[in-house]
Amino acid sequence: MLQPSNYSLVLFLQFLLLSYDLFVNSFSELLRTAPAVQLVLFIIQDIAIVFNVIIIFLMFFNTYVFQAGLVNLLFHKFKGTILLSAAYLVLSISFHVWIMRLAAVLYCYFYKRTAVHLGDPLFYQDSLWLRKEFAHFRG
Repeated sequence: MLQPSNYSLVLFLQFLLLSYDLFVNSFSELLRTAPAVQLVLFIIQDIAIVFNVIIIFLMFFNTYVFQAGLVNLLFHKFKGTILLSAAYLVLSISFHVWIMRLAAVLYCYFYKRTAVHLGDPLFYQDSLWLRKEFAHFRG
């Protein structure tokens, strides 16, 4: 059984994990220029969501209702939380994968395109094109 003294510790841990989740959701866009840091934050966020789900189920297992075999009662009472937690985990992981793959694809595309364009001799010698561009920016 979960003792009242332990309950406050478990509740604090849940709120800490939820706060981290809120923090990452609020500020992860600021780290778009640092994809490695963003990836680490996303991985930790997904792990925190999994831990929160595990903690909820451990709390279910510690109830007298569960130990008496009334699992259906617990499921119906907390069905919304259980389904929403599962959906949030799936959507969160899907979003993180999509964002990181999209960022990686765009990064690779633009980086390679720039590298190829910088191989053009027009950038390394005087030409009519360069003079037109220079006149365009000056005037």
